[in-house]
Amino acid sequence: MACTGAANVFALAVDGSFDDAQSALKEIFGDTAFRIEHRLSAVNSINLVRVLAQCVYYLYAWLRLAPAEQREAEFVVPTGNFGNVLAGWLLQKMGVPLHGFKIATNQNDILYRLFTTGTYRIGTVRPSLAPSMDIQVASNFERFLYYQLGQDPARVRVAMAAFKATGTCVFPDFNRDTFTASRCTDAEIPGIIQRVHRDYGYIVDPHTACGFQALATDRPSVVLATASPAKFPEAIHAAIGLEPTDPSLEALKSRPIVKYRIKAAAGPIRDFITAHAVR
Repeated sequence: MACTGAANVFALAVDGSFDDAQSALKEIFGDTAFRIEHRLSAVNSINLVRVLAQCVYYLYAWLRLAPAEQREAEFVVPTGNFGNVLAGWLLQKMGVPLHGFKIATNQNDILYRLFTTGTYRIGTVRPSLAPSMDIQVASNFERFLYYQLGQDPARVRVAMAAFKATGTCVFPDFNRDTFTASRCTDAEIPGIIQRVHRDYGYIVDPHTACGFQALATDRPSVVLATASPAKFPEAIHAAIGLEPTDPSLEALKSRPIVKYRIKAAAGPIRDFITAHAVR
């Protein structure tokens, strides 16, 4: 995104964490008049269309399994924003008899803690080898919570307002449905990359490696891969001594990077959009 060479593409380098950037973005999208004026749209999992499109991945994988495997297979999904795994769960609710889902987190494990304790509590984000999972406020958790709270938007708003004010939500009768969860630390990721490469001849990126932590031994597991290992050359080289490459990525490396550093706040981002929008 930062090296397209296009004059109408602006990559904003937001100071702060993923959560800081997402919070500012959601505030901007909550400004209905501004959103309509500039015809804003999101292509990450803030947009439900993205989540619904990902349902197809699960259906395709499920159809490729043998009938006995279909009944027992657990889908293991490395996740931070809860979008991809929510897509599988929604497909299950549509009637496809998927057995269940494991939420694979890294050391920033708020979703692991939620699904094992029933408490959703913000912690300190620690930069990790799997940076796309360095998230404490999973945007799509609100969508799952909607079903937890009787499909009552008012109750969801109350719960999320309390979470925003205190950083904690406690669910005494939390229904985990068909979800389980696991966590994987940075110290464990290199060993998993080594093991998967040794046993299967396959190179996994650090995010996908988290999905291989504590796999079930009594049923088949379908682990969803998340990224090209070529995006993480240092981590891969440290683990197995190889430097994977990808032709598309190598082509991008020769292009100049153009980005605009900006504060992680709705105001400066809104002003930037206003200044650069084509009317």
